[in-house]
Amino acid sequence: MTARAGKPKLRFVVTAGPTREWLDPVRFLSNPSTGKMGFAIAEAAARRGHEAILIAGPVSLPTPRGVERIDVETAREMQAAVKKTLARSDPANTVFISAAAVADWRPARTASKKLKKSEMDGVLRLVRNPDILKSIRGFRKVGFAAETGNALREAARKLESKNLEMIVANDVTEKGAGFGTDTNRVVILKRGAAPERLPLMSKKAVARAIVAGCEK
Repeated sequence: MTARAGKPKLRFVVTAGPTREWLDPVRFLSNPSTGKMGFAIAEAAARRGHEAILIAGPVSLPTPRGVERIDVETAREMQAAVKKTLARSDPANTVFISAAAVADWRPARTASKKLKKSEMDGVLRLVRNPDILKSIRGFRKVGFAAETGNALREAARKLESKNLEMIVANDVTEKGAGFGTDTNRVVILKRGAAPERLPLMSKKAVARAIVAGCEK
């Protein structure tokens, strides 16, 4: 089976949404990611005839048609799911796309019961979560740089430091390009190519451009 004439079918492993890092059973650290971009990428890949596996943090989105979904909650759970999925994947025809907004930090200790005010001193000790994208080796990798300043400069740094094939940069402070929107304005950076600046468009259209870029 081919995705399109002359192009082999690929396996897309896509992460999406936020992670939750629990302080106690009723409190957690997280971010406003809704998972829309990652879900759109998985959907676009499936529509192109590719195999799509979606590893999703806690979001309220339906699973796209033709997509296999794995639900996780924390960064470490997401990392374990990614590694397990890639372990049964062929590096020659697999693309790993990290669209999830993974929490960089987690509480050093998670209480088994709700912490009372009297038990909290106002200081929260954090430990760093694993860098899932950087830890993956031997596969084609696509990352995202959601920034609030010079997104292009930071994206170029991540392209090199995380050994990526492609990175998608956007400034989340721009109107229509932040978390929870149905649109995005991005710049796609690929090794050995000039930056590709896309206009404001739907996230589904951006997703199609990303999948098409991975097919080349």
